[in-house]
Amino acid sequence: MNAMDGETGTAGAAQVLRLGRLDLVADPAGALFVADQGLLVVADLHLEKASSFASHGIFLPPYDTRATLAAVARLVARYAPRAVVALGDSFHDADAHARLDPRDRKALAALQRGRDWLWVTGNHDPRMPRTAGGESAAELRLADVVLRHEPAEDGTAEIVGHMHPAAKVRLTGRSLRRRCFAVGARRIVMPAFGALTGGLNLRDAAFRPLFPQGVTAHVLGQRLYAIGWPLLLPD
Repeated sequence: MNAMDGETGTAGAAQVLRLGRLDLVADPAGALFVADQGLLVVADLHLEKASSFASHGIFLPPYDTRATLAAVARLVARYAPRAVVALGDSFHDADAHARLDPRDRKALAALQRGRDWLWVTGNHDPRMPRTAGGESAAELRLADVVLRHEPAEDGTAEIVGHMHPAAKVRLTGRSLRRRCFAVGARRIVMPAFGALTGGLNLRDAAFRPLFPQGVTAHVLGQRLYAIGWPLLLPD
């Protein structure tokens, strides 16, 4: 089995990325850790996506929230962050927090206990309920980098979510499609972290204006695999 096929790896498999004045530990689970500030960043959790779909007659296994929170818990255990930033679209819709199973509500509260927690608002969750715990804001600035949900064109280096980047590559005669960090000179687009979130191919036209100086896909696997633009395939 190729290493890229396996489950996401451990902290020893992480890579250090540089954006502006920030050194960022990119974890193969799909998170960023700012070590000197003890800050863990995840994007696009989309909690309660399955229950949202069920309300429209589309039935998916109803365990996405539990699986997503468990994955966040593994990162919290790995890095022991002083603060967690959820970079928008944390809840799939406005009523998602109210639909949380009591066990998942308890798991979320346990993750928040003893640390700061910031919900960055997104297009799916522009207003965060008070009962979600933590604080909410439209963006967060760290040094010369802004963390927000959607890309902006204000000239500032930024870390964003929203786009759900995925890379398709060919390995040993077959193709493989995985979530990835999309990394350019002034912008990092994080992979969607939620268990039921899909991915938009990095070759899609929507990414072109975001990376005028080029982009590298850091593909999730047992470790992160840096794949340059010429090796990325369209769907």
